[in-house]
Amino acid sequence: MNSVFDEKCILSPSLISVCDLCNLESSVKALERGGIRMLHVDILDGHFSPSMPLGLDTVKALRKKTEIPFDCHVMASSNDFFVGELVDLGAEQILFHLEPEPHVDRMINYLHEHNVRAGVALKPGTDLSTLNYVLDKCDAILLMMINPGFAQCKNEGQASYMDRKVRELHEMIERRGLPTKVVLDGRISKKNMEDYGPQGIADIFVAGSTCIDKKDLENSAADLVQWREELLKNS
Repeated sequence: MNSVFDEKCILSPSLISVCDLCNLESSVKALERGGIRMLHVDILDGHFSPSMPLGLDTVKALRKKTEIPFDCHVMASSNDFFVGELVDLGAEQILFHLEPEPHVDRMINYLHEHNVRAGVALKPGTDLSTLNYVLDKCDAILLMMINPGFAQCKNEGQASYMDRKVRELHEMIERRGLPTKVVLDGRISKKNMEDYGPQGIADIFVAGSTCIDKKDLENSAADLVQWREELLKNS
């Protein structure tokens, strides 16, 4: 059976960026009607990342309301509790930050033992060399284009060196002949998708308010899905 993870230029809207947090179920259903087939779920602890907009109990409740795959991004100083809870609720993919994790290899093993797609996330300034010994075990690598937790800061733009970093990660993966997916997160635009999506330089794009109108979720999501289809068709 084909999986959404096998596709090109996958759209993964950010739950905390585009959804009405007081009406999550209706927001997610609107995204589904618009053709969205994956949802990016950020879990923040208020310490590693200076915000905490969504609790695990809310995510657990939402999991029961939709079958759409959860692409989870854990931003925490200590991953064990959050990762364990996400495994229990049935997340399809969990990416945790490499920077604070003392046992990266063990955590990837744990996720694979529970049949969850696993990988690590990197802040903009984290060197790709940190991936050297774990890249082969990762189903996906998430590159933060902005510093985690600062998405609401208007002056926080994508780091100037991210194009080079994205392309260098793609080259690392290609050299090793790996199926590892590249996830881009932070102020993602259509230009990012044009630059990296059709060529397979990046695979999953975390769409936020730059791409989707919170006030018209269904129609703006449908427009983005249609735009993606045309992009791939004409590339």
